[in-house]
Amino acid sequence: MKLDTQNPKPIYVQIQEGLEDAILAGNYSEESQIPSTTELSRLFQINPATAGKGVNALVDDGICYKKRGIGIFVKKGAVNMLKKKRQAAFKGDFLLPLLKEADRLDISPEELISWIKEVHHGEN
Repeated sequence: MKLDTQNPKPIYVQIQEGLEDAILAGNYSEESQIPSTTELSRLFQINPATAGKGVNALVDDGICYKKRGIGIFVKKGAVNMLKKKRQAAFKGDFLLPLLKEADRLDISPEELISWIKEVHHGEN
C-alpha cells in the first residue's frame, strides 16, 4: 500500500481503500488481523488519528471488527461485501458515463459489447 500526497483523496480514504485492496488481494484473509493504527501511522509517518479514521471506516462499513484489547480483524464475508461495494461503484463511476457517451456518439449496446469482447480478448 502506498500513500500519495498529491492525490486529492484524503489520506484516511487512501488508507481505507489500500486496506480494502489488500483484503481483496488476499493479503489479509477473513478473520485475520490487519495492521494497527500505530503500525500504520509509523509506516506512513502520519498522525495516528488519521490512520485510525481509515481503519474505523472499515469497521463502520462492516468489513472489519474490533476485538477489544487485541486489534482489528477482517470480518467473515468481507471479500464478498467489498466486491459488491466496488461493483456498485464501478457501475456508477464507469458504466453509466460510458453508456451516456455511447448514446451521444450513436454507438449501439451491441457494438459496445463487441468492442469489450475484442479488448478483453486482446484483439484490439
